[in-house]
Amino acid sequence: MTGGSLGLRSASYGSLQQHLQISLLPNSFPSPPPPPLLLIPRKPGKMTKDKERLFPWICKFAGRKKVGMLFLCVLSAAVFGWVLYVGKGEDAPDHVPSVRLSNRTALSYEESVAYGVQNTSPEYFAGYVLPPGNPCENFVSPPPPADKKRTGPRPCPVCYLPVEEAIALMPRAPSHSPVLRNLTYFYEEHSSKTEFGGSDFGGYPSLKQRNDSFDVRESMTVHCGFVRGTKPGHGTGFDIADADLLDMEQCRGIVVASAIFGNFDLLRQPKNISDAARKNVCFYMFLDEETEEYLRNTSILDQSKNVGLWRIVLVRNLPYTDPRRNGKVPKLLLHRLFPNARYSIWMDGKLELVVDPYQILERFLWRKNASFAISRHYRRFDVFVEAEANKAAAKYDNASIDFQIEFYRREGLTPYSEAKLPINSDVPEGCVIIREHIPISNLFTCLWFDEVDRFTSRDQLSFSTVRDKIMSQVKLNINMFLDCERRNFVVQGYHKDVLEHMAPPLSVIRHPPLSSLQPPPPPPPTPPKILTEKAQTRKTPPRRGKGRRRGNRKTAAGSRDDNSS
Repeated sequence: MTGGSLGLRSASYGSLQQHLQISLLPNSFPSPPPPPLLLIPRKPGKMTKDKERLFPWICKFAGRKKVGMLFLCVLSAAVFGWVLYVGKGEDAPDHVPSVRLSNRTALSYEESVAYGVQNTSPEYFAGYVLPPGNPCENFVSPPPPADKKRTGPRPCPVCYLPVEEAIALMPRAPSHSPVLRNLTYFYEEHSSKTEFGGSDFGGYPSLKQRNDSFDVRESMTVHCGFVRGTKPGHGTGFDIADADLLDMEQCRGIVVASAIFGNFDLLRQPKNISDAARKNVCFYMFLDEETEEYLRNTSILDQSKNVGLWRIVLVRNLPYTDPRRNGKVPKLLLHRLFPNARYSIWMDGKLELVVDPYQILERFLWRKNASFAISRHYRRFDVFVEAEANKAAAKYDNASIDFQIEFYRREGLTPYSEAKLPINSDVPEGCVIIREHIPISNLFTCLWFDEVDRFTSRDQLSFSTVRDKIMSQVKLNINMFLDCERRNFVVQGYHKDVLEHMAPPLSVIRHPPLSSLQPPPPPPPTPPKILTEKAQTRKTPPRRGKGRRRGNRKTAAGSRDDNSS
């Protein structure tokens, strides 16, 4: 039985959650119990006499058993009608105004725990529409400038809401996770290698386990890194100090994370960050021992473990020898490193954040009602084309790339075409990932990491395969936005090795305006040089004029040739 206009499942006497949510609403009050039924004796009427006459008449034509069954049916119908009447009166009394709980009034997970309420029928964030007249409602990015000299990628305008409005629109309830409710992860102290691929850090899932992990169910257990430890970051490879792990567990809202491994990039500070974000958003930078030592030697990092907004976390016992592959751990598994965070923004170490995190989340997640957002490649849309580009740029060895693409092709991967619309690309630009930490998006990044662990570290090649396998069963809300929009909120720099080989910029000398310059003093006279007559004869240039003969030049040239030989 549904509970009136609140849309909550309850028993006939209501529930604690229902009364609590009504009491939390403004201008509302709990409904009083229905008035008790008063039994007043009265004189038997004509209907009673008719019933007394009717009962012997029924018994005359029917047996006792049939009369008993008929009496029980009538009594059951009467009791059922009374229960319906009382239940309706309790659930929706006439004097209580009709109230509908939206995502603004639904209890969040933290509030439910604080009030001791078991949220048996939780509310989910269902998106919103900007009010009419909002400048961002019908904003259309202008076309790129027609500059033939600049043919590469560039940023384009993006309409962000003010920080205060973005914070006000932050959902209090999580987004809906279709089908999947409970996601757990494999713990394997001793794992053995299977057909191909895998690692000690990510495990060695068999092909059967891989295929089963794409079968989305209500409760699932999958490989998701950190397989050898009881806790991510503790005895698993990619090890983090206990004090840092404790701080990371305290991050319960938004986390912005990045990493520099192999001393590969410069440490860049976020800009244009609001006071609210500085206070409430967690900024974490993961470093290996090589990078941390460099920062200490350059006096950038001290004992406080903070560099500007970044909270520095030192990682030991890295699971891979390739720094780029080590970077995939925090990039795709932030939900395991920050188990209590609701949202995360990942950015590669070469990027500089220049827009407030609240504005980014509002623009690319909440306004789009998406749980995962990533920009698509500015030029390539097809995985097969991307694979050839990786081989041409020597991003990975060609044999491994060919093996991965052939494996996907046999599974059914086809070149991108308009038949895949509304999916607009198969190739992401994966240097920025914006997502909500709910079970379905966590499953997506776990399985994406498994592909990176099994095949090449080029995550652009495996993205569409994992996405399409999950979306073939459930709805996964992914926002693949324009790459020029990504370049609006992050500034892309060069890796450190590229900067070291680049020529230093030319120094520009700025002169003051001419009006402020005084005329320079005349140079002092130089004393005349006294030359001998022989020197004067030798250094006096030949006379140039009409009287000069052309034969003189030939004679002089001939004399030089004779001297050189």
